[in-house]
Amino acid sequence: MEASAELISLSLCVLTVSDSRTAANDSSGDYLVEALAAAGHRLHERGIVRDDRYRMRAIVSKWIADDAVHGILITGGTGFTGRDSTPEAIEPLLDKLMPGFGEMFRAISIEEIGTSSLQSRAFAGLANQTFIFCLPGSTSACRTAWERIIRIQLDARTRPCNLAGLRPRLGEQ
Repeated sequence: MEASAELISLSLCVLTVSDSRTAANDSSGDYLVEALAAAGHRLHERGIVRDDRYRMRAIVSKWIADDAVHGILITGGTGFTGRDSTPEAIEPLLDKLMPGFGEMFRAISIEEIGTSSLQSRAFAGLANQTFIFCLPGSTSACRTAWERIIRIQLDARTRPCNLAGLRPRLGEQ
């Protein structure tokens, strides 16, 4: 796979999973929306949903089925509390897991939060040719994931390879 000489603008969705965040105080969602735009991508749709696996699945399933959506960034619900259910909600929707994302995120996070990084169940995968990244709810964790992993992999100019450049081949049989 060749890296592109120019940016490929992707259409991305942002979903905040929280029982307490609203449009007025969703700093993690705000950060992701601003960051993806600054990187040259387009916001397709944004939502906030309670930490309820069936409501999450309904929203994400709609986005996965939409051919105009290239990726989904989900923030929240990846911890260990009784209400955290993003992995349980989203993993069954995935065609393929991307285990390297969670591994890299925790390895990078250890520099920032030490062994507390083991509490993160951040993960990523692919569903219907749509990249899905599930991040912790904190703005700093979203910044770490975006700046140190996702932004770079969604940039077609990243060498030797990147996820953006891989998109045309995702539907191969």
